[in-house]
Amino acid sequence: MPRQWLTEADEYVCTLPPETQEVARVELRETKYSRDQALEQMRSWIKKHPRIANCRLDANFLLKFLRVKKFSVPQAQEALERYLLLRQAYAIAFSRFDHTDPVMDELISNGYLFPVPERDHLNRRVVIGIASKFDPYKYTNADMLRVHGITYETLMEDEISQVHGYVHFGDGKGVSFHYLTLFTPKEAYRIGKNGEKTLPMRHKEGHAINAHPSMKFAIDYGFSLTPEKYKKRAFIHASLEDCHKYIDPKLMPKEYGGVMPMKEMIAIWKKELALKRNLIMSHDQMEVRMEMYSPKAREGAVSALREGFTIKKDDSMTYMMGSFRKLEVD
Repeated sequence: MPRQWLTEADEYVCTLPPETQEVARVELRETKYSRDQALEQMRSWIKKHPRIANCRLDANFLLKFLRVKKFSVPQAQEALERYLLLRQAYAIAFSRFDHTDPVMDELISNGYLFPVPERDHLNRRVVIGIASKFDPYKYTNADMLRVHGITYETLMEDEISQVHGYVHFGDGKGVSFHYLTLFTPKEAYRIGKNGEKTLPMRHKEGHAINAHPSMKFAIDYGFSLTPEKYKKRAFIHASLEDCHKYIDPKLMPKEYGGVMPMKEMIAIWKKELALKRNLIMSHDQMEVRMEMYSPKAREGAVSALREGFTIKKDDSMTYMMGSFRKLEVD
C-alpha cells in the first residue's frame, strides 16, 4: 500500500509581496527555479527515506527548512530529520502544542510569551518574553518548552516571517536563582544547540532588559555557547529607553512604552493561535521510526548528520540528494 502523508505535495504559488521576494532572492538565493527544484528534491528524499514514516509534504512546511538554510537542500534535509526526531524523542516537551490547554492558556494569557501584532520596519515579527510571568515553583521546564513550541510553530507558518525573520525582546525582571534549576547546564546547552540547528527560524536580533547581576555568570555561560553570528545580534540594555533605539517603541506593548496594552496584543495573538491550532496539533502525527536510531541518538542531543551526499539520477534530471545518513551524538 502507498504510504499516507500528513499533507500531500501541492503546487506552490508565490503570493509574497515584491519586497519580500527580493529579500528572499538576495539573502536566501530563492528564485522560482531554485524553489521548484528544491521542493522536488525534498519530497523525493522524504518519500525514499527509510526512517521517515510520516511528514508534511506541502510547500509551506518544506520551505521553512529550505529558507532558513538558504536553499542548501542537504542542510534543509538534515534540519528536517533533526526536527522530526527531536519532536518524537522529547515528546513530553515537543508535542501536544495546544494553546487551549489550561496551563498553556494561563502562561499565554499572563503574557509570558507573545508576538506583537505589527511588524517592524524590516517586516520582522517582534516576540515579547516576560520572565516574571513564568513561576518556576508552579510550572515545569516541559511547560516552558511547550509554550515556546506553540509560539514558534505558529509563527513559522507565516511565509513573510520565514523570509524576514524575528526580533526577540526579553524582560528579566523578577528572575531568581531558582530559574537555574529548571535546566541543568548540559540540558540548557543541548536545548540551545538543537534549537539553533533544528528550528527553521531566522533569528535576526535579541534584546534584553533588567538582567539581574546575580545572573551574570549564567548569561556569560550562555554567551560562551552561542554561535558567533548570534553574539553580534544579542544586546543587553541598561534601560528600556536604550532598547527603544533598536525596537520602535510604537510597536511595543503600552507597558513597555508603546501604545496598545499588552492585554489587547495577547487577545489578537490568541486569534492567530486559534486559526493555526488544528494544523499545529496535527504535527503529532508526523513520525520517524525510532527503532532505526541508536539509543544515544534518542536520548541525547542530535549532532551533525555526518556522512556525505550521493548523486542520484531521476530520468532526465540529475540532482544532489542527501543520503540516508546516520544520526550520531556529540
